[in-house]
Amino acid sequence: MDNLLDKRCRRRAGGEEPLSRKQVEDLLAQVPGWTSNSTHSVIERTFEFKNYYETMAFVNALAWLAHREDHHPDIEVSYRRCQVRFTTHSIDGLSENDFICAAKLGPLIG
Repeated sequence: MDNLLDKRCRRRAGGEEPLSRKQVEDLLAQVPGWTSNSTHSVIERTFEFKNYYETMAFVNALAWLAHREDHHPDIEVSYRRCQVRFTTHSIDGLSENDFICAAKLGPLIG
């Protein structure tokens, strides 16, 4: 199995099929702490921090990663919490890109 940390996101064309339930379950095993919604179209994780400064530092690092990979999550930010959701909008579901970005967030939080 390829290491998600070694991969880069690629453009996804409309009409491409999203990952199957089995593929999503297999890839979730590589990104601890992330969960999928009931339709397997979104993965999400909530990150907790000590204070607002740490939360915003994480959000800025996440923004840098998303820009570098050209794959952008939905982000909900509060004082000591950040909820991150990945999906591939162009295919209305999950692609490997979502899991690549989720895996790359791990090293950002230590």
